[in-house]
Amino acid sequence: MALIELKGLYKTYWMGSNPVHALRGVSLRVNPGEFIAVMGPSGSGKSTLMHLLGLLDTPDKGSYRLAGRNTSSLDEDDLAALRSRAIGFVFQQFNLLPRMTALENAQLPLLYTHESGEAEDPAAMLKAVGLASRSHHRPSEMSGGQQQRVALARALVNQPQLILADEPTGNLDSATQKEILSLFTQLNRQGLTIILVTHEADVAKYARRILRMRDGRIVSDVRRGSAPLPRPAAETPKRAPQAGAPAAGKASASPHPMLALLSFARAHVKEALRSLATNKVRAGLSALGITIGVAAVIAMLALGAGAQSSVTKTLSRLGTNLISVYPNWQMRRQGGSHVHLTMEDGKVIHQAHPAIKRTTPTVSQNVQVTADGADRTPQLIGASVVYADLRSMHPIIGRFFTKMEDDTRARVAIIGLTVARELYGEGINPVGREIRINRIPFQVIGVLPERGGNAWRDNDDVVLVPLNTAMYRVMGTKHVSGIDLEVAADANMKEVEEALKRFLVKRYKLPPDREESFRIINEAAFREALSETARTFAWLLGSIAAISLLVGGIGIMNIMLVSVTERTHEIGLRKAIGARPRDILTQFLVEAVVISAIGGILGVTLGSGIALSMGYLAKWAIQVTPASVLLAAGFSAGVGVIFGYWPAKRAAKLLPVDALRYE
Repeated sequence: MALIELKGLYKTYWMGSNPVHALRGVSLRVNPGEFIAVMGPSGSGKSTLMHLLGLLDTPDKGSYRLAGRNTSSLDEDDLAALRSRAIGFVFQQFNLLPRMTALENAQLPLLYTHESGEAEDPAAMLKAVGLASRSHHRPSEMSGGQQQRVALARALVNQPQLILADEPTGNLDSATQKEILSLFTQLNRQGLTIILVTHEADVAKYARRILRMRDGRIVSDVRRGSAPLPRPAAETPKRAPQAGAPAAGKASASPHPMLALLSFARAHVKEALRSLATNKVRAGLSALGITIGVAAVIAMLALGAGAQSSVTKTLSRLGTNLISVYPNWQMRRQGGSHVHLTMEDGKVIHQAHPAIKRTTPTVSQNVQVTADGADRTPQLIGASVVYADLRSMHPIIGRFFTKMEDDTRARVAIIGLTVARELYGEGINPVGREIRINRIPFQVIGVLPERGGNAWRDNDDVVLVPLNTAMYRVMGTKHVSGIDLEVAADANMKEVEEALKRFLVKRYKLPPDREESFRIINEAAFREALSETARTFAWLLGSIAAISLLVGGIGIMNIMLVSVTERTHEIGLRKAIGARPRDILTQFLVEAVVISAIGGILGVTLGSGIALSMGYLAKWAIQVTPASVLLAAGFSAGVGVIFGYWPAKRAAKLLPVDALRYE
């Protein structure tokens, strides 16, 4: 069976609106083991014929059978498999990747061997072409002849059936030319089929068959000397399997799928790191964009989470399931009158709804407080003993006042942390000391727990005294400022609010136009509103910071587009040695993800450091959560995939012949 069989191949290129007929009905039959030289002037169709034979391009018309298989019916993956396992390319310009060593260049086709089968050891192939001592040198450290030997080793590593050489000695001196052609002759005598394109008669004389082309046609087909020597059995390389066919022999056993996947991923990550290392500054600037974006997301989410935690902590100190009732002072501002609440209201208001468990009237007013020569104007709160449970106000030092002290209007006070610090200084226990409230002496019996502050007030700048003491000794009033009610945990708070409103309207016999004489505040709804605000604030900060990640992603896209353009010739080479479109897509995607991953890791570290520094220096509530770290890291990886996909897709769609021609 013929190795190559061409029938009526036509290929036309277009230069604007002008057709260029590169091939005009070429037919050719090549048997296994032949050594053919293709000659002809420039523009005769030699290179086009070589590209079609190497499956780098497709004909407009005609058929091409390789090892008995019609190539016109194969898709991109099958063509790549055939190029990988059946064809070896040797180019005039060597086409070695400058960032790789000779050994790495020689083993590059093995990265795209997608089916089990036997292959040569790349190190052994370098030794066979006389470059064992140069295996760890880069192309820039080798002569032209040595580079061509590496290219030949690369072409042979997958034991191809066919070697296609396009002007392989065009850039070599005469001595090196003879060495390379002697290697081709030796390989042909071992049975390998070789098709060589050349302009030089001195090169063509090494071949056993010479084809001459002109104007897209084969005008001469001359056989020289005897038929090709049969391949010695001991030296016969095994035929590469056809695309999709299982390989025979000891290498036919497939590795475990997970091991194969890990090996594939490791190889592509290694390739990505090597590619990025050739443009360290550019890759570093791209990673810097992601680093800044991730750091901003981490810092802003930490700030938002800290604010949310602070709000939650503060609200937890205010008590649970509370409803507060106050006179509506807006009624007076609107020209009407307002209703006062009394102590008696506090005693009977629990009748409004069965879910009301406990109540306490309260009074409040700003007062002048002095002690040890220092003065302060905190808020004075008068409340009953129930207030400690309702508002979670049990002292952290000392005790709360008793019902007897409330009934007897005892001059005892519990002060907030801010009052204690401002009047007595840091670290001083104020319990047992005297303070004067509006010049009235009181004894400090406790210190309230820390409640924090907000933009409007300091919740620790407060003095708490018994209700009767505040009303009759300090303020001189018979009315209370408000009433706090504790509601059962399973109660319908909205229903309780409505019941309270009906109860007070009925108690005070209010007409319809004055039914809004009381303000009823559901503190559970207030807490939820504050918590929701804090959550919104956190996500708003994170969303704003994420914009910088998008900017970094656009930078990655720009860099990858430049990289695709710069490496178009490399893409053509990789496809020529067996890379499928999805291999090229994967390679460029991995490069984008590697940039994002490096930027993400640095960004997480930097962002966490910035957040902790803000918390330490500015005394802000900062909380770096695992969720925010995972979100930022995952988003950065997503940015790499999303913004790297389009450039990678463009690279994958390039035709091998167009990419190889690109300068």
